[in-house]
Amino acid sequence: MERITETLSILTEADKVSADEPRVLEEELAVGKKRLYIESYGCQMNFSDSEIVASVMRNAGFATTATADDADVIFLNTCAIRDNAEQKVRNRLKQLNVLKKRKPELLVGMLGCMAERLKAKLLEEEKMVDIVAGPDAYRDIPKLVEEAETGQKAVNVFLSREETYADISPIRLNSNGVTAFISIMRGCDNMCSFCVVPYTRGRERSRDAHSIVREAQELSAAGYKEVTLLGQNVDSYKWASEDGTENVNFAQLLERVALVDPDLRVRFSTSHPKDITDEVLYTMAKYDNICKYIHLPAQSGNDRILKLMNRTYDRAWYIQKIDRIRAILGEDCGISHDMISGFCSETEEEHQDTLSLMEYARYDYGYMFAYSERPGTPAARKYADDVPNDVKIRRLNEIIALQRNMSLERNQRHIGKIQRVLIEGPSKRSDEFLSGRNDQNKMVVFPKGNYQKGQYVNVLVTDCTAATLLGTTV
Repeated sequence: MERITETLSILTEADKVSADEPRVLEEELAVGKKRLYIESYGCQMNFSDSEIVASVMRNAGFATTATADDADVIFLNTCAIRDNAEQKVRNRLKQLNVLKKRKPELLVGMLGCMAERLKAKLLEEEKMVDIVAGPDAYRDIPKLVEEAETGQKAVNVFLSREETYADISPIRLNSNGVTAFISIMRGCDNMCSFCVVPYTRGRERSRDAHSIVREAQELSAAGYKEVTLLGQNVDSYKWASEDGTENVNFAQLLERVALVDPDLRVRFSTSHPKDITDEVLYTMAKYDNICKYIHLPAQSGNDRILKLMNRTYDRAWYIQKIDRIRAILGEDCGISHDMISGFCSETEEEHQDTLSLMEYARYDYGYMFAYSERPGTPAARKYADDVPNDVKIRRLNEIIALQRNMSLERNQRHIGKIQRVLIEGPSKRSDEFLSGRNDQNKMVVFPKGNYQKGQYVNVLVTDCTAATLLGTTV
């Protein structure tokens, strides 16, 4: 599922993709072109989609701007995973309304999951919105803009069973030039009872394996040093050629991308416990450039709650997957989680099961939030949201406190050891320090010296916090 971080204190900076921190595209130098401004909310997939939209709009004659004031068209690429995420977008629209009154010709569009969930209703609720486009309608955006320029409201929320945008080269305008996302599949078939993703992004469909490898090759040739393969559930990736001569599963795709360049790091997100296989784990073990880190959402540690969530696995199955990761990839393999507190009818004892599962797994970090009922989901239709909010928050704080302690403990394992770090840029706190991630997806900060972004360096870890490893180059 797509995820929103409730707390950021134990996450690496690279993983702070949150509705609280919208991301915008960079300024693109252009003369005599209309200007496009995009804010992206929510998950990594949303930001990846914004790069596709930027590519489509560039082909239609637009250039991007990093400032809303300079734009002719503003798109908000939205998230619908929680009500809080939607309210932030609505608040942002109120801010933009001031700009629209000053520039009546300005067009404002809503893209993504919130657009898909609310569809034409958005035009009634948010009078200033001119364009509504769902995640499968991005090829149609230039036509929607043309329609809106005539004074008409423009909507396309058609969900496709085929669209993967495989032939569109994303414009990586907000990239650090080191790391990039590659979308390998779209949609989700899992139908977790709490989740809107199957309704906002449609059914699963996998992208042509050759187009994925080609994109990785192009990124490597352009100097990128790390790619993250994205999908709602990457483990269910399955592509077959039209002539039936090729069948590629996720493990095989992972290997193909790893073989592009031994200096190109490969990550992926997100895995589903019901689908991740030993074949994937052994492929990770085989190639040094496949990072030893897995995001494996649990959501709960209690069997009854997992069944209500329609997660299709139980606690024992999940523990067995943790055991296989440790057996094949070692104790230092990074593992993170998603966890929900206060799901419908959750008891105190069932909450304790979540805490005990966390203690068993010894996660490196996690994405944790209190249950937020989403209209139209099976949970909203079938179950009462009956856990009081103060109980949800108290349980959430207990989950966060436990994870913070485990994050510190897991980071302390690295003290005195040398980590290979890919430099992503300056530290957030000081230009005298650089930062980058190690194999386990942990942020490492060290003195700048003469090193540059995009280099690999060996760092001796000398100290740590729950969120960061600190050290010196060797």
